[in-house]
Amino acid sequence: MRRQICFSLIVGMPFLINSGTSSAIDSATLIASALSPDCLAYRITGVCYWLRCTPYGCKVKTSPKVRHYVPDAVVSSYAATGANPWREVALMSPVNPSAQGGGDSTTNHANENALLNFKNADVIGHPGTLAFNRFVSQFGYTCAGAGQPFTPYLLSAFDFLAWRYNVPEMLYVEALTPGLREVGSGGDVWGSVYPRGGFLQQVDDYKAAAVVAQRAGDVVTRSGQPHLYQVLSAKSKPGYWPAGPLRERDADTGKWQRLQPDLSMSCAVFPSADELPQAEDGAYAWALWRPYSCCKRMGQQFLGSTALGARQ
Repeated sequence: MRRQICFSLIVGMPFLINSGTSSAIDSATLIASALSPDCLAYRITGVCYWLRCTPYGCKVKTSPKVRHYVPDAVVSSYAATGANPWREVALMSPVNPSAQGGGDSTTNHANENALLNFKNADVIGHPGTLAFNRFVSQFGYTCAGAGQPFTPYLLSAFDFLAWRYNVPEMLYVEALTPGLREVGSGGDVWGSVYPRGGFLQQVDDYKAAAVVAQRAGDVVTRSGQPHLYQVLSAKSKPGYWPAGPLRERDADTGKWQRLQPDLSMSCAVFPSADELPQAEDGAYAWALWRPYSCCKRMGQQFLGSTALGARQ
């Protein structure tokens, strides 16, 4: 049986340290990156109906149903253990007896495509929630995301059995079946989602890091996975429809904004057609944006909603 092992770390304030990597990104830059209209994709999708009752009778009230993306987390994918490129949280994933090394055995030469690449991965709540909510308020009603700022959802340095030894996922059907659960399709396959660990065969360092980020996002957006992690999800309630599990190549489950080694103010799914910048230190980071729908509560009883178009 797959079991989720939840863990708890003390995270009151961010660790204000310099990780020592040759390139790094800080929280101020991350907060500014959340103000992206392209990633937000705000729109009105329908109408919600509420029953509002007072001592004088009951009336049906309406409110717009909106849909937009929320930057739930920062997902870092990096070679050297303890060197998360987000400098304020690097101490959350220190070198430890079970996770001392990092890096890979490739040098991006075409004749090395049989060699393994390894990446650590951390999934940490996006720090820009407050600024993001203020930004979205100019468009209308705001849907809350699942991520809590600076909260660790997955730290691969502590998830060593699954991340470094692929236990037990190396025996899963998804890991043993070629072509199943892959990032990409046809002639542009970056790698497989399973087993969801740090090793994969990929000579392009950016593509390897992106696949590892997709794996980490796949884990934390599902419950009951055989990893040491916290679930990054919210519960539905009347007038609120949270994002579901992340799925590769499906923007309706989530999309990625590149943060490191350079900052992009647009979002896409992997594999993307954009330029693939290589990080000299093997450290990359993306913001994971996930879609939420909601409407303002206008009464005691939610009656339902209607869509303005095909998508709700």
